[in-house]
Amino acid sequence: MKTAHSLGGMVTAPHALASRAGLSVLQDGGTAVEACVAVAAALAVVYPHMTGIGGDGFWLIREPDGRIHGIHGCGGAAAKADLARYAGLAAVPWRGPLAANTVAGTISGWEAALASDSGTLPLSRLLRDAIVHAEAGVAVTAGGAAIAEAKGPELRPQPGAYRAIFEPGGRALCAGDTLRQPVLARTLRRLVDEGLDSFYRGALGRDIAADLAALGSPVAAEDLAAHAATRPAPLHVETGLGTLYNSAPPTQGVASLLILALFDRLRADEPDRFAHLHGLVEATKQAFVWRDRHCGDPALMEADPQALLDDGAALDGMAAAIDPARALPWPQPSQWGDTCWFGAVDARGQVVSCIQSTYFEFGSGLVLPETGITWQNRGASFRLAETGWNALKPGRKPFHTLNPALAVLNDGRIMAYGTMGGEGQPQTQAALFSRYARYGVDLQDAISAPRWLLGRTWGENSTTLKIEDGFAPEVYAQLAAAGHEVERVGPPTAMMGHAGALVRHADGRIDGASDPRSDGEAAGW
Repeated sequence: MKTAHSLGGMVTAPHALASRAGLSVLQDGGTAVEACVAVAAALAVVYPHMTGIGGDGFWLIREPDGRIHGIHGCGGAAAKADLARYAGLAAVPWRGPLAANTVAGTISGWEAALASDSGTLPLSRLLRDAIVHAEAGVAVTAGGAAIAEAKGPELRPQPGAYRAIFEPGGRALCAGDTLRQPVLARTLRRLVDEGLDSFYRGALGRDIAADLAALGSPVAAEDLAAHAATRPAPLHVETGLGTLYNSAPPTQGVASLLILALFDRLRADEPDRFAHLHGLVEATKQAFVWRDRHCGDPALMEADPQALLDDGAALDGMAAAIDPARALPWPQPSQWGDTCWFGAVDARGQVVSCIQSTYFEFGSGLVLPETGITWQNRGASFRLAETGWNALKPGRKPFHTLNPALAVLNDGRIMAYGTMGGEGQPQTQAALFSRYARYGVDLQDAISAPRWLLGRTWGENSTTLKIEDGFAPEVYAQLAAAGHEVERVGPPTAMMGHAGALVRHADGRIDGASDPRSDGEAAGW
């Protein structure tokens, strides 16, 4: 794969059909925001194991005039999702009705993004491709088939329409089979006809609530009606390369910014050598310690993440705690998650970094029979505790691994980037950003090159430092000698996430890249 180039606009997403849906919107005169709504809707259809309209979504938008703002389409816990409902359980289940305990905020994010945008295309145009793909069907990818086969035993027992839609012949769909979702197509048409707000406060919302109640979820019509997207100011940090932006809590955006701010203070002269990998891994540990101690629902946080990012002395101290030769012991727990990052740039210079997810593959496993929506299990991350970090409480926002990234570099380049991968998201962001912005590596090469992951993702429980093949042989030996628990995982693998990036140069040129680990492409014109 090579870096894509264009002048008229570009979209990147982890499935080519979604990229093309967004590109066609740009070609019809749409804005980057409108293109991202089209991408988001298409991904909900063609990549249902990763994302859907029954999940949450987060946006970072840089307007042509330089203003940067964020949108959180993030739902809170249902009013009936209290500790009494989970009595006798040690943890919130990962699958099933009790895992579907938060409102899905994705559609509210679309609505908020479009409400503040100058675009003029109707919603019928933005959802056109998604509706066509849901009705006519799409070919199942090899990656999607592998996940469906692996997760089938967890998903088949769940109440709802999972088997009817995703195993229509009594078996998991194989690569090349056609996936049709006519019920979801009708729901998307209803969004066009009734308006996006109907998902929460209209006839569609009432049908969703009835579906959820019939399947045993605590989410009720009153919870949907009480939900609204929010617009918290994005977090930002100054580095020697420029100003970096990410989403505010309850996301882990602060961790992504901390890693790069700390690495900015470390010496590492060459990409993909020991000092580069070791420095980023150790910065990750420092960032995750702060994140796991403080980050969650912003209404309940006692520490201010922006104050930390503004405190140069505090950042200097955290960087100074990193031993350039030895690894900090790492028995920390980690987060799960499966996600889709995507982005768009239009000819005016609007740049969007967007991410949405149902958390685990196929979320809670509840596929609503009357609406075809796969509902998220983001609330499975809640702790069943009276108090403390991420404790389950009605209305509380769960901790989110989702975090779209954006950077304004000193030379005028604007970079939107991100990835899926739960615990790996901040690490992959750091890898591709540092390669591209610090070391001048080609954008596509920065994504395609081998990566690493400290901790678990995609069902991995271990907290080892997992590394793909492709680094210089001595790098693996040096990392092990420094005390890292190195686990070689072979050739590039989806375990490392599906990354993407777009860069708008000061003269209007646009570069784009997509991860060869995904089924996506960077599509420009």
